[in-house]
Amino acid sequence: MPARTTVEAFIAHVISGDHVGAIRDWYHDDAWTQENQAPPLQGGREALMKREAAMMERSQSVRTELLGGPMIEGDQVAIRWRFTFVFKDGGKLQQEEVAWQTWRGEKIATETFFYDPAQRG
Repeated sequence: MPARTTVEAFIAHVISGDHVGAIRDWYHDDAWTQENQAPPLQGGREALMKREAAMMERSQSVRTELLGGPMIEGDQVAIRWRFTFVFKDGGKLQQEEVAWQTWRGEKIATETFFYDPAQRG
């Protein structure tokens, strides 16, 4: 079960804009994530970092906002975020989501992102 201060430190890391570093520092080696009902992204922390780095590479800027949470109950944590991406090709994506995390000790083991796919156009 994560300490509230641990979860708050994770949130501060994400808000700082260092999304890849947040994965490096706060996810277990064997962590996986899932987008809505899509199959989970396997491959552990390294695969998650690679995927996030590719998204950041496409982005001119990213604004990260905490909209709600953290809500912590045992090993389960829910965080409501808004991410605004401005892409190098001129496109823009604003997405609100709830991240539902399962922590193992002081690191994230699994994370599912729930959002309305209509936000992606």
